[in-house]
Amino acid sequence: MATPAEYMEFVCGQIGGVGEIRYKKMFGEYMLYVDDRPIFTVCDSTVYVKKLDELQEEMKDAETGCPYNGAKEHYILDIDNEELAKKVALKLKELIPVPKPKKKAKKENGI
Repeated sequence: MATPAEYMEFVCGQIGGVGEIRYKKMFGEYMLYVDDRPIFTVCDSTVYVKKLDELQEEMKDAETGCPYNGAKEHYILDIDNEELAKKVALKLKELIPVPKPKKKAKKENGI
């Protein structure tokens, strides 16, 4: 079941004030960015957080699951808990670097 855009707006509202928030449709679902850092994966109206050692304390009571087939196990964030959602988003913003821009493939001359 695809995540509706209204749910993404709700997720953004729950972490409002942690930085510049945007989301992008990817692999049929969404990636949520804070200050250009990929913070949350949202699939089937569920917010997934990459399992990082630095988040063990905050996510100790969280369920786990995979956002899509072939993905590594992630924490499932209780997005209804606004305080926890903001805390996790702020921590991830510190931990995750801004992705480097991808280089365009060079075209071979004469072909």
